[in-house]
Amino acid sequence: MQYEPISVFDMLKIGIGPSSSHTLGPWRAAERFLQYLKAQQQLTAVSTIKILLYGSLAKTGIGHGTDIAVQLGLCGYDPVTFDVEKIDSTIAVIRDTKSLLLNGSRPISFDPHDSIEFLFKETLPYHSNGLTFLATLNNGANIAKTYYSIGGGFVKEEGEDAILNNNVQLPFPINHGDDLLRWSIKTGLSISEIVAENELAWRSEAATNEGLQKIWYAMRDCIYRGCHKTGVLPGGLNVRRRAAALSKKLIGQASYTSYDEWIRLIRKGGSNFSYTLDWVSCFALAVNEENASFGRVVTAPTNGSAGVIPAVLHYFILFCTQAEPGEHSLESIRKFLMTAAEIGSIFKKESTISAAMGGCQAEIGVSSSMAAAALTEGLGGSQKQAMMAAEIAMEHHLGMTCDPIGGLVQVPCIERNTMGAIKAITASQLALQSTPDFARVSLDEVIKTMWDTAQDMNFKYKETADGGLAVNVPLSLPEC
Repeated sequence: MQYEPISVFDMLKIGIGPSSSHTLGPWRAAERFLQYLKAQQQLTAVSTIKILLYGSLAKTGIGHGTDIAVQLGLCGYDPVTFDVEKIDSTIAVIRDTKSLLLNGSRPISFDPHDSIEFLFKETLPYHSNGLTFLATLNNGANIAKTYYSIGGGFVKEEGEDAILNNNVQLPFPINHGDDLLRWSIKTGLSISEIVAENELAWRSEAATNEGLQKIWYAMRDCIYRGCHKTGVLPGGLNVRRRAAALSKKLIGQASYTSYDEWIRLIRKGGSNFSYTLDWVSCFALAVNEENASFGRVVTAPTNGSAGVIPAVLHYFILFCTQAEPGEHSLESIRKFLMTAAEIGSIFKKESTISAAMGGCQAEIGVSSSMAAAALTEGLGGSQKQAMMAAEIAMEHHLGMTCDPIGGLVQVPCIERNTMGAIKAITASQLALQSTPDFARVSLDEVIKTMWDTAQDMNFKYKETADGGLAVNVPLSLPEC
């Protein structure tokens, strides 16, 4: 296997829901197409653009907002900073005027109904999530580029080397779990410390810390927003938000005006099992209800699984430490995120983080594994125990299919984040009470098994909405 350096910020990205592979990836692909047109000095010569969506992007594109993403990307908007409250109005203007402001500066004729084609029966050979941009120039010439959204917001151009950051030389190169274990034994460094050293190949320690703080704030703010919004999720399934009602029920009549005050009230409720379980579920629900509503989330490692790591991180902060709100150690949070990201990067290198390639085991399973390892290190576990926790979490997600009803990242996706978070905590507890040297299954072995399972899995269970709950649950029925 070719060595592939992956940064923590490749695995954890701030973006907009509902899907990293079907929303964020196509958005980034549109941005890359704009960059290509600029580089070729053809941007001002474009008269029309057509987008062809293949495979899984076609079959679940509407539910995942793929059509919306490519339009916003072609307009030159950045998913990290674009105001999510303006999505509907921006798309409405394009639809009503049948015109798109290319790169925010050049108006071109663009009717979404005709300019975006969903090729439901065609799949490109490299990956199920393929899309092609066709630009016609004023002189009649055409420019075509094909991209693949390969999971977690990663995008690859057709014919491009799939290896990220080819020229980056890390002090501790890691492709496999065994590589990570070898470095940890040789150096005595924790997983997060190894990651911190590797990140210096990209940027200064201060820059890494600043970036991780932004990731943490985005996760924190997403949970707080999601725990205070009510209503019905978009898309037609009539799924009602539950996080806000659950938060209110658990808090009771107490009042508060900020995140820190809210956290203090949660802590006052104690730490009995059912109370803790309810809050972990509430946190995960909150994030993925935001995700389903085109809210701002952190891809971790995907949008569909974005709730697991923030929920487990909040469990760690609230129920496993004594720090007061506002005094949470940013250092411990950064270490949590770095450990999680490293485990996720190993899954990406050895297997996949794309549900279109591997089913939901590649999303919820990987996020649960990431969170389990991070929690274990945070609670004082050894490197071997952290990796054991990662293995346990994935072992009990093997074979999980991706079968979103209506092609929406709602049912069963939102609840699966609660299950992934709880499994991560359970896996961590098991590992902390175990001797890893006696473990029968290694992290690398379970990752290989996950990939083998993905290869054997029927295509209809890989984010196509062609199997499972997606075909057995009538769309007219409300969520129970």
